[in-house]
Amino acid sequence: MAETGGGPAPIRVLVVDDEALVRAGFRVLLETVPGLTVVGEAADGATAVRQCRTLQPDVLLMDIRMPVMDGLEATRHIADDDSIDARVLMVTTFGEDEHVFAALRAGASGFVLKDTPPEDLLSAIRIVAGGEALLTPRVTTRLVAEFVRGNSGRNMSVTAPDGLDELTEREREVLVQVAAGQSNAEIADHFMVSLNTVKTHVSRLLFKLAARDRAQLVVYAYECGLVIPGR
Repeated sequence: MAETGGGPAPIRVLVVDDEALVRAGFRVLLETVPGLTVVGEAADGATAVRQCRTLQPDVLLMDIRMPVMDGLEATRHIADDDSIDARVLMVTTFGEDEHVFAALRAGASGFVLKDTPPEDLLSAIRIVAGGEALLTPRVTTRLVAEFVRGNSGRNMSVTAPDGLDELTEREREVLVQVAAGQSNAEIADHFMVSLNTVKTHVSRLLFKLAARDRAQLVVYAYECGLVIPGR
């Protein structure tokens, strides 16, 4: 985020949902909070991609199921477009587990449930805008694990990303903790090391695995079999 002479600029949010009432509800909530501003709305993914190029939001609140272009395809376009520097926060339900996993693979930085309390939604926007991925144990581990378990025996491609063999034993251990949705502070407590040490490990993981954020680290950990659901 850019800074102004008076401090950090507001977080610019683009609301993407095919239901007008949902978009209006998000706008009303966000525009009452200092430090956040809604720069636009879109009723489908194609419009969202076009608006990203012109409005340059920091964060998109992205629905999954929409006409013209769904949220998954829109997220792929946004992640692949070098002219767009925006983070995607998917808005979903527990009934869309497979879609959520696909969203993480497409480049989403995290997701929130549609019944998320307002204060948690605002926190999620700030976390994603700050460059972190929103991966809580309560939501992420359950959804990713259910997807992998549901696809076992269905010829799901399980291949290790380039760089996995280069990880140290401790880096693999940290990757497992990241996949469990643990924060840097929680990982530091688990291994009894400093927070800076954990940050260094995570940075090296991102570099070695060519991952754009922690969300992709979670996907890699499950897809390569480093983390197995139920264990």
